[in-house]
Amino acid sequence: MLFGQSVFQSVLERLKAEGETDEDAEAPAAHRVPGLGTGLAFDVMAFDVMALDVMEGVSAASQRVGQAYFDNLELDPAAAIAEEPAPLPEPKAVMPDHLARIAPEEIAAELAIAAADTQQTLNEKRRAFAKANHPDGVAQPFRDNANRRMMIANLLIDEAMRRLPHS
Repeated sequence: MLFGQSVFQSVLERLKAEGETDEDAEAPAAHRVPGLGTGLAFDVMAFDVMALDVMEGVSAASQRVGQAYFDNLELDPAAAIAEEPAPLPEPKAVMPDHLARIAPEEIAAELAIAAADTQQTLNEKRRAFAKANHPDGVAQPFRDNANRRMMIANLLIDEAMRRLPHS
């Protein structure tokens, strides 16, 4: 604060003092920008009045016509914050059917590994299986099943890759 004023207020006073010239006295209130067919959407004098009100401690919001409605509502902001709605109960997670199948035979049938598979097709099957079964993508209670399914699928795919002929 400078001399009992905020920085904002002192800047407004300085700008007002610098802006008071003879040219400003002759200029119309609604200014036009050269090259544009319309004027600016605000009145410079209204802005000056709002700036003076701010310097005098009157809030600019109370000078707006629409704000009068809210000023007369007599709402207590502290009461509005205190009355938070109760959180909704989380719905119970339902385990997807495929996470119940954790036997290696069932996972092998899902992967459908064939003798004709190449390293590229096996990698694609691994990615597709991981997209549908990765533990990070399921609810917490079912992560053990998803983790077990991923381990078995990775073992089956790794074994199939080891059996591929080396070129």
